[in-house]
Amino acid sequence: MTDKRSGRGFRWRVLLLGVALVAIGVTLTGRFPTNGVHYGAWSVVPPLVTLVLAFALREVITALFVGIVLGGVISGELNIVQGFLIPSVGSENYALILLVYLWSLGGLIGLWTKTGGAQRFASWAGKRVATGPRSAKLFAWVMGLVFHQGGTISTVLTGTTVRPVSDRHRVAHEELAYVVDSTASPAATLIPFNVWPIYVGGLVAGSVPVLATQSDAIAFFFRALPFNFYAIFAILFTLLFAGDKMGRLTGRRMATARQRARETGVLDRPGATPMAADDLTRIDPPYDYHPGLIDFFAPIGTLLGVAIGPFVISYFVLGQRESSALSLPIAEAFVLAVLVGVAVALIKGMRLHAVIEGLLSGWRGVTIGAVVLALAVTLKSVADAVGTAPYIVETFGAVPPVILPAALLFLCMVVAFSTGTSWGTYAVIFPVAIPLAWAVQPDPTYLALCFGAVTGGSVFGDQCSPISDTTILSSLATGCDLMDHVLTQLPLAIAAATLGGLLYILVAAILI
Repeated sequence: MTDKRSGRGFRWRVLLLGVALVAIGVTLTGRFPTNGVHYGAWSVVPPLVTLVLAFALREVITALFVGIVLGGVISGELNIVQGFLIPSVGSENYALILLVYLWSLGGLIGLWTKTGGAQRFASWAGKRVATGPRSAKLFAWVMGLVFHQGGTISTVLTGTTVRPVSDRHRVAHEELAYVVDSTASPAATLIPFNVWPIYVGGLVAGSVPVLATQSDAIAFFFRALPFNFYAIFAILFTLLFAGDKMGRLTGRRMATARQRARETGVLDRPGATPMAADDLTRIDPPYDYHPGLIDFFAPIGTLLGVAIGPFVISYFVLGQRESSALSLPIAEAFVLAVLVGVAVALIKGMRLHAVIEGLLSGWRGVTIGAVVLALAVTLKSVADAVGTAPYIVETFGAVPPVILPAALLFLCMVVAFSTGTSWGTYAVIFPVAIPLAWAVQPDPTYLALCFGAVTGGSVFGDQCSPISDTTILSSLATGCDLMDHVLTQLPLAIAAATLGGLLYILVAAILI
């Protein structure tokens, strides 16, 4: 009989030997940029090695660290702490993520474990909305569309809201993470009453005659919505999945997770490392505290009112659609939600010591997520330093017009998967893809086809990459193992992308 530990040890030795050989090769040949922008084929080594190790080891922290080290060797910045780690984790973007999506989210969930608010909501919603696993997943799908303001905020809001309900009805965390993740960025691009059109509009305004101004570019974003095939199929597949209508397309791992949860009530794979620790799932209210719906709805109502209310008023009531008018107080909303939850608990008679205990347990529970996000943000800085995205774009080459939209879809999938960011991919690809599409076929409909391909392909890569903050936060908010989420989500996402690519070729052939 084969010793599994020996097998794992051999695999580790092979992988480490491969990484060492790569590092030696980099040192000998890859220390200087080939054109001032990237380092040739070495530019893809850090994210590529990270992804290979993450899938091989099913452990992302080691994979991220190795990728960062290789990026330091390639770029000549051997002091990765000073060169990449400190600037990345000390950036405003990471500080916002740490404050909003980790401390505030963790504190809020920890507070709910102490007040029993989320459990009370689960019981209430279970009697009125969700009566079983299928309706619980459909409830999650609807909530994902409701909280569609953006990828990260949507995953946190949806996961936080629906997890108590889905846990009650034995929905595997892999299932819930897929629904939450696939109704985040895809929904944000299809229901774009948010800052996405403004951001993309700023990238493409003035690039071609039909996009002369930012207003033209924003209007074109809406015009291209029917051609965002990946997002359309992703939302449709998620709905069918929630209704248990996908059959074998879910893949073996997802089917196994579903069977395990329904038959045994075990919501995570044996041996899994959930992104949310047990501190976030253990309900422990004081004996003299009576949980109520207000413990759940007061913080959530504050969160939604402060985060989304100004957008609704500015966009629909006042008609202010400039980026300065649409800045959303997301950080303030999360902090206020925690403070409101604390106030409600204290007013209802919970002792301050118990409240602080709940907050601390929540913060402890998201420590793993904080570490993974810090390393993921650092790897993105490494990818920028070695020119990963420019190299991929440059080597893609010219393609026939009939397959250009599908090629752009695939290119954005690769870039976003390698870098873990959809908006970063937009910044790299859109300024190149839009003039190229117009030069190949100066037709607004063909341009919209390519526009939709870039929009959807970038979302795919961001949604499926284990180094993406959206993927990490989906796992964190739903209590799922990160790599379990990635591996169970990929078959469904790839099927949606494949159908989208074939449809791009068909429509392009008709237009040309």
